[in-house]
Amino acid sequence: MSRIGKKPIPIPEGVKVAVKDRAVEITGPKGKVQEPLFQNIAVEVQDKQVVVKCIQDTKQSRAFHGLVRSLINNAVIGVSTGYQRALLIVGTGYNARLKGKTLELQVGYILPVSLPIPETLTVELTSPTRIVLKGCDKQLIGEFAAAIRRAHAPDSYKGKGIRYETEKIKLKAGKSFAGAGGDK
Repeated sequence: MSRIGKKPIPIPEGVKVAVKDRAVEITGPKGKVQEPLFQNIAVEVQDKQVVVKCIQDTKQSRAFHGLVRSLINNAVIGVSTGYQRALLIVGTGYNARLKGKTLELQVGYILPVSLPIPETLTVELTSPTRIVLKGCDKQLIGEFAAAIRRAHAPDSYKGKGIRYETEKIKLKAGKSFAGAGGDK
């Protein structure tokens, strides 16, 4: 049995958890998230807690036991407090703009890169070079942040590009000039 899977998940005030058709639906003040259930995994709601149980003791069901518990816990946290992720744009002339439900990135290419914003996410531009993603689905925020970063990943020589706010880029030295000290 999974040690993580055995822990019950406390349900905060204002959050509702319902088990429907091999899926768990979690609703709260920040939104609604639906997580699928795997075979041989059962979920019960008891006394303001969600309990995840493993029906059969097979290798696959033991692996899914902790996974399902973590996914449900992330959804409960997301609908109650929410998640956010910040990205920084580094480079001369690099910036971002919001055009309706599209994020437009000017990151050194001839044409701007346009990314459609998923419905459940909100995108804030605190400055033209700082993007903040907010929402209740942790996985969706991570996927969209990765798509933004992929538009122009940070360069390892100059550091230009899009990076996560907490990411540290170790810059390489580059080529040394051949005529400086000379082999004569």
